[in-house]
Amino acid sequence: MRYPGALTALSMALLLSACGADGDETQARGPDPKMPEVQHTLLPSMKIAEPVAWGEQKPTVPEGYSVTAIATDLKIPRQTLVLPNGDILVAEGRGGSAAKLKPKDVIASYIKAKGNTQVKGGNRLTLLRDADGDGTYETKTVFAENLNAPYGLAFANGKVYVANQDALVRFDYVEGQTQAGGPPVKITDLPAEINHHWTKALAVSPDGRFLYVGIGSNSNITERGMEVEIDRAMVWQIDAETGAHKPYATGLRNPTALTIQPDSGQLWAVVNERDELGPDLVPDYLTSVREGSFYGWPYSYWGQNVDPRAQPQKPEKVAAAVKPDYSLGSHVAALGVDFSIPEMGEKFADGVFVGEHGSWNRPDPVGYKVIFVPFSNGRPAGEPVDFATGFRGTDGKTRGRPVGVTVDPRGALIIADDLANTVWRVTRNQ
Repeated sequence: MRYPGALTALSMALLLSACGADGDETQARGPDPKMPEVQHTLLPSMKIAEPVAWGEQKPTVPEGYSVTAIATDLKIPRQTLVLPNGDILVAEGRGGSAAKLKPKDVIASYIKAKGNTQVKGGNRLTLLRDADGDGTYETKTVFAENLNAPYGLAFANGKVYVANQDALVRFDYVEGQTQAGGPPVKITDLPAEINHHWTKALAVSPDGRFLYVGIGSNSNITERGMEVEIDRAMVWQIDAETGAHKPYATGLRNPTALTIQPDSGQLWAVVNERDELGPDLVPDYLTSVREGSFYGWPYSYWGQNVDPRAQPQKPEKVAAAVKPDYSLGSHVAALGVDFSIPEMGEKFADGVFVGEHGSWNRPDPVGYKVIFVPFSNGRPAGEPVDFATGFRGTDGKTRGRPVGVTVDPRGALIIADDLANTVWRVTRNQ
C-alpha cells in the first residue's frame, strides 16, 4: 500500500529537521525520575541516523582502556556469548514481519530503515577464537546456520541455547568445537505471529534448570487489539529439559535483554517502553524481574502513570503495577545488558553495562553508546557513566549502533555493533 502525498511531504520535512544537541540533558534518569507532561502529536519527531563508515576511527572508551575490532564484515550481529574456553559466539540476523497499519507506520519504517545496515541478516551463529590469548581473534567461522533470526544466547548443562524469533532451540556442545555437531533441537515454540517486536532475549538460571525468554509486545500501545498480545509483553520461564513454560513476569512492553545478577541469582532486564507521548516519555528502564510481578504495559507506565490509550482501562492492573528500578532515559533503545566483574577495573567493578542502540523518534538523538550503571548493595546507585561513545559523532553521522554487551570473565567487554557489522572488545590497559 502506498501513501504518496503523505509520505513525500512528511518524510521530506522529517529528513530536513535541524540537527540538535545531545538530548541527554532533558532525560530523567535514575531510580526516581520525574515524569514530564505528555505531548500528543500526529507524528513523533524523527531523526535519521545518517550512517557512515568508521574508517580509521573507533569508539571512545575511558582513559586506561583500549578498544579493538575483533570481527568485521558480519551479517547484523545482535548478541554475543562467551563460552567456557573463551570462544565467542555471535548471533546474526534480522527478524520481524509486522504489517504497517497506518501511513505514519510507513513513514516511521522508512526513517528507521535509513539508520540501519543494508546488509542481509546472516541467520547464523559465528564463532570467534583467540587461540593464544593475545587479543586477536584469528579464527572466524560459522558455528551454525539456517537459523531464524537468532538473538538471545545462553550456555548451561553442556548446551548452547539460542532464542530464534520463533522457537527456543539448543545445540549440544563439546568444548573446543568450532562447528555445531548437528542441527538444533527445539525446546519450545515462541510467539511469532505478526512479530512487531521480534527479538527474543534469553538468560539461564544459575542452576541451569530454567531458561528465561523476553517476548515483546505486538504493538506500541495495543493498536492491533489485545487478542494479539496473548503470551507477549512478558518474560517466560521455560523448563530447560521439557520445554514446559509459564509467564514469569508480565506488563514488560519489550524486554530486549536479560541477565542474571551473579551474587543473588536475581533476573534483571532492560525494557524498551512505549512511544508517541513525547520526546521525554516514556523512559526505557533497567529493572529486576520479580516472579509474578506486573510492570504496567499497556495500562500504565513507571508505576501508576495511566496511559489512556489502552482501552478498556483496568484500574486494578494499574494499582498493581510495579515501578521499575532505574530509568535509562526515553527512547535510548536499550538492547544489551550484563553485570560487571572486578576485573573490569575499580570504577566499573560493581554494576551493569547497557548497550543503547539509539533513538529515531526525537529531534535530539539519545543513546548510541554503552553506559555503565553503578550498583551498591545489589541495587542501582548513582548516575550512569558513559563507557563507550562516539557511535554517533558530533557531526551528526552515525558510525555504529551498540546492541548486545557481554562481560568476558578475563576482564573485557564485548560489544555487538549491528550498523558497522562489527564486534568490539574493550580491555583495561595493563
